[in-house]
Amino acid sequence: MPATMQAMQPQLRPHQLELIRRTIAKDCSREEFDLFIEVAQRYGLDPFRRQIMPLVFAKDRPDKRRMTIIVGIDGQRMIAHRCGNYRAAGEPTQFVENRRKKSETNPLGLALARVTLHQQDNKGDWFPVVGEAYWDELAPIRDVWEEDPLTGATAKTGRQVLDASGNWGRMPRLMLAKCATMQALRAGWPDQFGGLYVEEELDRAKALDLAASEIADRAQAERQVASIAGKDAITVSFGDWNLENVPLGEFADRALAWIEAPERTPEDVSRWAEANREPLRLFWARSPTDALALKKVIEARSSSHENALNGAASAHLVIRTGG
Repeated sequence: MPATMQAMQPQLRPHQLELIRRTIAKDCSREEFDLFIEVAQRYGLDPFRRQIMPLVFAKDRPDKRRMTIIVGIDGQRMIAHRCGNYRAAGEPTQFVENRRKKSETNPLGLALARVTLHQQDNKGDWFPVVGEAYWDELAPIRDVWEEDPLTGATAKTGRQVLDASGNWGRMPRLMLAKCATMQALRAGWPDQFGGLYVEEELDRAKALDLAASEIADRAQAERQVASIAGKDAITVSFGDWNLENVPLGEFADRALAWIEAPERTPEDVSRWAEANREPLRLFWARSPTDALALKKVIEARSSSHENALNGAASAHLVIRTGG
């Protein structure tokens, strides 16, 4: 049994339970509230100190309603130190920035944050456990919708914004670093941190009004597809959330067929190239001749005319460290 499960909180009194249900867990159903209290007790975390909190998605949609358990930074540290084989990061968080990504939805042009924790093995040796969090996957970016004054129908405008209700616009590095830390904790200590999240990891789900399970299912599917992509295949998305392993020899034809479809707009092509920047770089490295031909088509058909197939140098990647 994990060490965290052995540290039980003192039994909560009836008036304390009622207070938690009226405040911290006000969105929970009876069953969700019972589950939340059970988890808090088993992990030995104090809801009153915001060490652990429930977050309910899709409260008004019974078919999609889900509760996710969130652990605050103090709760993370408490669980981690109880493990006995945990050592906090000994170096600052590493940030990778891409100046070309600076925009309304990414004010600093952040690509990812990387956190390195350390775990002790049964021989007493310490080894690094790395967690990475990508801005494009976690920042609460949502589409802007408008109502057509003639038809009354609501449709996407093609514009996206960074949700202004949280701290992603004010403290973007801190938000991404929190997500990277939790990624490392789940990777190194799955028994203790499996199924737990920090609130920042779910901000996108809140902005998109998706259930937590939908986000988790999508991430799991993407990891499964990526894990089976071999050296002769490239993992790419063709305009939706689904990833596909495309054989190297078919990649250019598949990409051209998608780009040159009659319904495709220049904005579609630009967004596709940006979303698949890493697969396109990989294609450039493996098949430069075909990649050059594809690059020319992308530049001709996209709205930005940016070179999506340039190497890392032309992407102006800058690595910085921060607290």
